[in-house]
Amino acid sequence: MKRLFLVIFFFIAVSCWAQQTPYELSNKRETTTYAEAIKFYEGLAKNHPKQAKLFTYGSTDFGKPLHLVVLSKNGVFDPSLIKKADRRILLINNGIHPGEPEGIDASMMFARDLLKANQLPDNVVICIIPVYNIDGSHDRTGTSRANQNGPIAYGFRGNSKNYDLNRDFIKTDSKNSEAFQQIFNTWQPEIFVDTHTSNGADYQYTMTLIPTQKDKLNPILANYLTKTMVPDLYSQMKAKGFELIPYVNSIGETPETGITGFIEYPRYSTGYSALHNTIGFMPETHMLKSFDKRVESTYKLLFAYKDIVVRDAKIIGENKRKADEYTAKQNEFALDWKLNRNVYDSIEFKGYTAKYKPSEISGIDRLYYDRNEPFTKTIKYWNNFEPSLKVNKPVAYVIPKAWDKVIALLKLNNVKMQQLASDIKLDLDTYYIGDMKTSTRAYEGHYQHSAVNVNTVKQNIQFYEGDYVVYVNQFSNRYIVETLEPQAIDSFFNWNFFDSILGQKEGYSGYAFEDTAADLLKKNPSLKAKLDAEKLKNPEFAKSARMQLDFVYKNSDYFEKTTMRYPIGRLMQNTKLNLK
Repeated sequence: MKRLFLVIFFFIAVSCWAQQTPYELSNKRETTTYAEAIKFYEGLAKNHPKQAKLFTYGSTDFGKPLHLVVLSKNGVFDPSLIKKADRRILLINNGIHPGEPEGIDASMMFARDLLKANQLPDNVVICIIPVYNIDGSHDRTGTSRANQNGPIAYGFRGNSKNYDLNRDFIKTDSKNSEAFQQIFNTWQPEIFVDTHTSNGADYQYTMTLIPTQKDKLNPILANYLTKTMVPDLYSQMKAKGFELIPYVNSIGETPETGITGFIEYPRYSTGYSALHNTIGFMPETHMLKSFDKRVESTYKLLFAYKDIVVRDAKIIGENKRKADEYTAKQNEFALDWKLNRNVYDSIEFKGYTAKYKPSEISGIDRLYYDRNEPFTKTIKYWNNFEPSLKVNKPVAYVIPKAWDKVIALLKLNNVKMQQLASDIKLDLDTYYIGDMKTSTRAYEGHYQHSAVNVNTVKQNIQFYEGDYVVYVNQFSNRYIVETLEPQAIDSFFNWNFFDSILGQKEGYSGYAFEDTAADLLKKNPSLKAKLDAEKLKNPEFAKSARMQLDFVYKNSDYFEKTTMRYPIGRLMQNTKLNLK
């Protein structure tokens, strides 16, 4: 009998030990590796086959597929059936920056504890990406985040192509981004959480929070976010021992000067999710707090998200439906934003006194925070953003089939597209790129454009069988407009997708074109008048034979009309088209 008891005890002990995460087994000093995380979730799925399933999607630049853990109480793992059953989907993304690994470890314990206690909700399906930046997670050191307090070793911010994946959600240079978008647009979450660790000032809080910027979120969703979800997260986390504060984005050297909200452009994960009317959150634990407290706060925050989504599942689903319907009918879209510095809130902030002392390196005064002098102060919080640029949508965009990467990304994002069944000339609005700025240093592999001005010209353009028509009457309207309008901050144009249009392909020999130009002026009095007017207006032009000859050339049929012309047309009338 004693032997039987010992055998039973041994197997129970082994079972309990096997359920521990590497983080727990290390006495909360180490973060889980990619291989350990996948092995752990494979074990969960094996032990709970009716409620947990591990999927793989696409590939990453590291050559591994992207994994997705799905926790579903009733054993339904088909996203279309889950939607039909009116169940919500909460998607949690971890390790986009593997040096910020708290979410990796917290999610493993979160999933295990829900399954172990048989506490999966009836009305919410929980999806977890164990490690998004698989590439960077393999590049482990304990030094790449110089200011961070643990763990012992962790991954690197850049992926194997040295991309910051939290800048890649529009341009999609990485296979990681493509695989993520497969997951996102297959499962279509109502709530999205992307776990991070902060940099910056020192203060008393372990966890800061960036919700989707309220002013750029659909108003229906923003109302629920600001009046219900965020206040409830703050309340729950305070009761759990981890008070929240907005992400500490100081306007001056220290937080007492005030902080501003964060405007997450579509290149960022939560900016991307907002294009799809998904409420997003970027929790940022404080780098200087101990690793175990950072993991614990993330773990408790995940439960807070789960509890709120379970409680408000009906209203969250209804809000998403209304927001999608609103977006499909929406006419005017914001393309860029600016902070209103005239409007601010006053919030309580718990910090540490900022002081200065001579640097041991330079001898010049340096900043430090004195943890022996904590304080609670009221500070200013600027978090009101206004559109700085708007555009009215066309009836449809017409996209030549040659621009295959654009077409592939639109399809990946569930944009409904149709193809022309025959060649046709269409009267539509075209953009000519005017003034713009181009960065002189590469940013995430691109020399980005910005401050783009366009000139709209009505033209009759030839399109061909197989070219694409995208009607702007669908749930994906924000993604469509904010990627296809070249003036938008994260448009495909600004990410250099169309740089080939910026170069002129043909030219002329001056001595040969002189006679042609003279003949053009004789036959075209309006062109002659236009040339004379430019001479009167511009003394430098009047003295330059080369500039005048070039003027005639560029105002003639000899000059190619495609130079600087954005290739995607804006169909402004509901023209009947022969579509496949």
